[in-house]
Amino acid sequence: MTNHEEEVIDELKKMTRLLSIIATHGLSQRDQIAALARAGFTPKETGELLGTTSNTVSVYLSAIRKAAKRAKS
Repeated sequence: MTNHEEEVIDELKKMTRLLSIIATHGLSQRDQIAALARAGFTPKETGELLGTTSNTVSVYLSAIRKAAKRAKS
């Protein structure tokens, strides 16, 4: 991969991060985490975007999955 291609990829990653923050602005942390997970972000990436730890994100995701499972029953 050329240096220019790497720069373009880095810029695209920055724009994706910014758009994700804008898209979830105003939502509760739980809803932000759920939205970012649906968009394919890992707990680590989500934590970095929201200024929290990947462990916190994982706990929220676990609770979200459990609530969804209960709602289906």
